[in-house]
Amino acid sequence: MANKLSQFRINNIRAQGYITQTDEQIQQLAFGNRFAYQLCVSIVAVGVIIANSYILGAMAMIAFFGVVLPNHPFDYIYNHLIRQRMHLPKLPARSMQLKFACSLATTFLMATVACFNMGYAVAGYVLGSALIIVATLVSTIDYCIPSVIYNYMFLKNKPETINQ
Repeated sequence: MANKLSQFRINNIRAQGYITQTDEQIQQLAFGNRFAYQLCVSIVAVGVIIANSYILGAMAMIAFFGVVLPNHPFDYIYNHLIRQRMHLPKLPARSMQLKFACSLATTFLMATVACFNMGYAVAGYVLGSALIIVATLVSTIDYCIPSVIYNYMFLKNKPETINQ
């Protein structure tokens, strides 16, 4: 583990549904938790920049599988290929907060594909850029806007109680 995470970043990860883990366990899971986002945002950025519906459609399918499978598809790559080499713990199944984030990503990606395919390039770039910004926040400072939205909409306890 290279760097110790700030309490701000630990709280951001807790808001993503990691509420049973200790701070130390969250420190160890942080890189793996960001791995799928970093890979996704990189591929989506390429797809948006070149307005490629095939790349964005494939990413929409991957995001959709992040909703229906216990883990995000890229978590399986991390869990089976990367974590052992880095001596890090296996990622647990994704929380409802992160599945909600994947459902929003699926929707944004499909809307972006539709915009590009119908000739509404500006709208496609706006939607795709919004998704890139949101995913970049999770990839860098662990702040997941969809998780915050989920916590406010669906949890009886507000995020302040999750962050404790």
